[in-house]
Amino acid sequence: MTRVRHVLGISGGKDSAALAIYMKQKYPELKIEYYNSDTGCELEETERLVNNLESFLGKIERLRAAEGSPEPTPFDHFLKASGGYLPSPQARWCTNKMKLAEFEKFVGDAPAVSYVGIRGDEDREGYVSTKPNIQAVFPFRKNIWSIDVIQKVLHNDNIEELITLYKIWAPDSIKDEAVEVASIPISKSFFYRRKLNALLDICVKTFNRVVFEFLKTTDYPVGKLDDFPLIDNEDILVKDDIFSILEKSGVGVPAYYNPIEFEVDGKKGTYSRSRSGCYFCFFQQRIEWIWLLEQHPELFKKSMEYEKDGYTWIQGETLEELSRPERVRQIKLDYIKKQERINAKKTSGLLFEMFDEDEEEIHCANCFI
Repeated sequence: MTRVRHVLGISGGKDSAALAIYMKQKYPELKIEYYNSDTGCELEETERLVNNLESFLGKIERLRAAEGSPEPTPFDHFLKASGGYLPSPQARWCTNKMKLAEFEKFVGDAPAVSYVGIRGDEDREGYVSTKPNIQAVFPFRKNIWSIDVIQKVLHNDNIEELITLYKIWAPDSIKDEAVEVASIPISKSFFYRRKLNALLDICVKTFNRVVFEFLKTTDYPVGKLDDFPLIDNEDILVKDDIFSILEKSGVGVPAYYNPIEFEVDGKKGTYSRSRSGCYFCFFQQRIEWIWLLEQHPELFKKSMEYEKDGYTWIQGETLEELSRPERVRQIKLDYIKKQERINAKKTSGLLFEMFDEDEEEIHCANCFI
């Protein structure tokens, strides 16, 4: 069989760190290559986590863009090349230049399985490479396969093959039900996710086996493997599991996740950072910028210095405006109200998320590879 590489990106955040530990402990037979994309703009806490992980895992390959540039960091190099145009949700050149390009260069043209730490309690898709030799797999989720794989396997053109594979691999106790669901064509009333969930609910292991056997008829990297131990994986890991893995391993949780208490107008709240990555990440909420202002004022000042010629990290507001005492006060008060709403939902038993859509929290999956 063709040699397939197994790669896992360490972003410096909790999920990718926990995934690396999980994979090493549960699947030691997989010779995983660990890498980290160094932008030169991470927090000290991030660097500390990567170093701790390297002690636990072994070598972590450090990828750094723009080697040999006279600029102090890769970010500064590409910022200059872009004419001072700051990255934004609409133009994420930072991710493309400093992470994706270096990752794909690191992999080259060899078939590779890339393990991505999207949790089982997250409703989002991860990075899918435009290079056909790189296949993403998501071990923490009930569905470990990427959306392109699911769409191919469940496409109406492949119904007969899907039925055949279920007849071969499904245990007798579930075969009739599985074949019945596999026979239903995708339609507006029975869309991809509904069919996927129906098959997963019948049996995760059987679905994974069917997908694996299907991929053997394609050029996907997983299909080039003699066997793939994750097809027997039924684990679904959520946020609490992630913290547990980090603590039990001795690697520890990045300090920026620890809630810090603040008080304003006699009211108390807590703030922390929700993500790894660059200290000036434009996906931060305003309360996280306040965290940076108060916990790392020197980095907040550096972030301010990047804002010039009309370019700002936050649409419609400069960091100078955000850092004014009255504005800081208002942001904190708004966040305390939000935390109170969340606590009220928790006590009433409703599902909740710490970061709501109304607080402009947007996941950048590419930032975590």
